[in-house]
Amino acid sequence: MTTAAPSFLSQTPASPSSSLIVAEAAELDRALAKASPGEIIAAAVRQVGRDRLAVVSSFGTESAALLKIAADVDPAIPVVFLDTGWLFEETLAYRDTLTKLLGLTDVRTIHPLSDTLAREDKDRDLWFSNPDQCCFIRKVEPLARALSSFDGWINGRKRFQGGDRAAIPVVEADGARLKFNPLANVLQDELKALYAAMDLPPHPLVASGFSSIGCMPCTSRTLPGEDPRAGRWRDRGKTECGIHVTKTS
Repeated sequence: MTTAAPSFLSQTPASPSSSLIVAEAAELDRALAKASPGEIIAAAVRQVGRDRLAVVSSFGTESAALLKIAADVDPAIPVVFLDTGWLFEETLAYRDTLTKLLGLTDVRTIHPLSDTLAREDKDRDLWFSNPDQCCFIRKVEPLARALSSFDGWINGRKRFQGGDRAAIPVVEADGARLKFNPLANVLQDELKALYAAMDLPPHPLVASGFSSIGCMPCTSRTLPGEDPRAGRWRDRGKTECGIHVTKTS
């Protein structure tokens, strides 16, 4: 009998960030606390090196602004996209649209391990019975694998999204890597203004009432006045997939 792997919430944590990485992150965070998103990404390139730095993007409803800013700094910065096998077709099409529109030259689509899916989710119902473990095998493990050759990564979290994101720094230590949050200080109205100023196309599902988009089984429309992420894992007591909880080292 095969025993399923434990949820990411119960797995042995990765090695803590070294004191050198923690100190480096703290120094950068102080220096970049009031910097613009473009300045933060440019600093990340200088600090880590373009080939050792990755932008991690879901190509979701708020992804285009970060990708546009990164492309303006250097369109050859590697972009990591996690195709979980449960994404909306509209998200895959949006990835292709933005890649071409922004001139991104190194978009890498990462997939879960087929052997792991066959062993742990052969009936494709793990999202319902154990959403934490589904996220682990489809997102957390693939991202850790994808980032193994990088020394730093950039993501699109913002403080206005609330919850665990309300107090994120601009730069933080993430295991053996530096983690940059260029949009941490951006307000929701400012983000909307960026889309208008940059003439960026919205995700195709925004018009249908989706304000935050992940995998199909765990994403629903939001109602007027609801938190933008209310449609993610609705009524499951879950707010994050795990890639911003588990260390990537």
